[in-house]
Amino acid sequence: MRRAISLARARLGRTGDNPAVGCVIAMNDEVIAEAATSDGGRPHAEEQAIAMAGTRAAGATAYVSLEPCGERTSGAASCAERLIGGGIARVVYAVANPDERSAQKGPSRLDRAGIPVEAGLLADEAEDVYVAFLAAYKKGGAETPPSR
Repeated sequence: MRRAISLARARLGRTGDNPAVGCVIAMNDEVIAEAATSDGGRPHAEEQAIAMAGTRAAGATAYVSLEPCGERTSGAASCAERLIGGGIARVVYAVANPDERSAQKGPSRLDRAGIPVEAGLLADEAEDVYVAFLAAYKKGGAETPPSR
């Protein structure tokens, strides 16, 4: 998880309205793939990591710095759908995402697919990455909430 948080932190200020997210896919303590949200906010970290891992993602664990999205504004497959499609066996994330497209929608999709989800791992270490993003929701949200 620390690596996922580090990847996200390195992308701060480069992801447009989207939060910076890091994703590490690992199997038996071996990192298979890692990625972070791209410039401008797309593609998402999970989407890139799953593509990099290919068939090696099957049975692996995805460590994500922010709760995976369950819907996309573009209509593309959500990160939760991509993790399911990639054969991920377990998802662990650090910080809950208050965005209505994510807040428990991603984990619910994963749960329905039989994939265990663990929340809050190293959340205290990841909080500084999401201060501005989370503040927008605590204040009632922005006119156009950040997308994920």
